[in-house]
Amino acid sequence: MVYIAIIFGCIIGAFIGNFAPMISYTYSEYLAIAIVAALDTIFGGIVASINKNFNMGVFISGFLGNAILSILLAYLGSRLNVDIYLAAIFVFVGRIFFNLGVIRRYYLEKCTNFFKERKKKNNKKTEKMTQK
Repeated sequence: MVYIAIIFGCIIGAFIGNFAPMISYTYSEYLAIAIVAALDTIFGGIVASINKNFNMGVFISGFLGNAILSILLAYLGSRLNVDIYLAAIFVFVGRIFFNLGVIRRYYLEKCTNFFKERKKKNNKKTEKMTQK
């Protein structure tokens, strides 16, 4: 169910993105950090659903909280003339790669187990045929 919602959200986002007005350079820094924070939350939600401890309340609060906090950090950094948003991007991108690694290992193990079971079934069928 979560995967369907994510795919549906991505399709809607891509459709809306084609018709949305261009974002000015002034706000592009804020939008970029918000997108990275949202991607971090999405990958975290996928990992949580793989681990079977997904909670929609935690997902929504993390999604909004991460995006708002990262935008506020970028705003504070621009007011102080310090690139604080780079620290947030560094953390979020690191977590995205970590979560992507967990997802990759999960599906790689799932595929490996599927092919092992398939091979085992084929070997049993072959043994039965050779015994007859």
